[in-house]
Amino acid sequence: MSQFEITAPIPLLDGDGNLTQPGWARKLYPIYDKSAVKGFPLRLKEWDYYLVTNGRFALALTIADNSYMGLDSISLLDFEEGWQVTKSPMRALTLGGTALPKTSQSGVSASSGRGYAILFVNDGDKRTLIAHMDNYKDGQPLDANIVLTDEPEESMVICTPFDKPGHFYFNQKINCLRARGAVTLGDRTYRFDREDSFAVLDWGRGVWTYHNTWYWGSASGLVEGVPFGFNLGYGFGDTRAATENVLFYGGKAHKLGYVIFHIPLDRGKPDFLAPWTIHDDEGRLELTFQPVMDRASCTDAKVIKSDQHQIFGRFTGTAVLDDGRTVELENFFGFAEKVENKW
Repeated sequence: MSQFEITAPIPLLDGDGNLTQPGWARKLYPIYDKSAVKGFPLRLKEWDYYLVTNGRFALALTIADNSYMGLDSISLLDFEEGWQVTKSPMRALTLGGTALPKTSQSGVSASSGRGYAILFVNDGDKRTLIAHMDNYKDGQPLDANIVLTDEPEESMVICTPFDKPGHFYFNQKINCLRARGAVTLGDRTYRFDREDSFAVLDWGRGVWTYHNTWYWGSASGLVEGVPFGFNLGYGFGDTRAATENVLFYGGKAHKLGYVIFHIPLDRGKPDFLAPWTIHDDEGRLELTFQPVMDRASCTDAKVIKSDQHQIFGRFTGTAVLDDGRTVELENFFGFAEKVENKW
């Protein structure tokens, strides 16, 4: 497929609140101006999401402002012991008051409530993630302090329109961030070492339609000593101008076309913990995915619904770079998810 690449700074939105140019970029060239948003105010959604993992355990932190509500989330996952805890306090009618930064390149994201606080500080050189929750698991408090460095030169930036005026999704995924720091849960400490710990940032801003389903897969690590990762996704919006499917190798982005996740079925329903296969439309990506944990949650208030299955596991297979080189993956840790939202 032919994909439009944005290669210079442009305003993200025109005077009608529509994307000036659907497409993708290797850097944050489109410039987000919240005052240019024309869609219905309660449809604007902004979030910063970080996942830090070393394949043995993981920490995920979210600060989100969905206009009609804010959602802050802390997840701690122990893959060796086979448990995870996710706590996601909500805030009513935030209406953009969380004041998330207009760019991912610097700034402060902060949110707090009864018994918890989350803080992201990006000074342009490093990113510091801090979180606390009083009663996180079995009455024990959680504290996290993680520093992310070595941001790759290129990332995945996508400008996706919806089939409705004033609706769009602007997103950056930064893979292969090096991570160091610790999470304490009561008297137990989980340490992240920069030699084997990596993070991904999912930075999203957009005016969404009401009912969406998305598929997203991401992984970051080392292949023969070289930082490698991928971002795979589809399921919503008009992706004729570009998809968000990108391989990352040594800090450079290598663009893929369309991908599809083959999730096994058991009596007509998805069997998320059975092995998946994933491939693209150009013969450049062939992966098997062996799940180890389903971080599942479902909130269904009829009008508002979020049914999430974030599956962690290991990818094995091949990925072909733009220059034809093949990257061999074996038990490469990451996740793939299916999420349905009515929001």
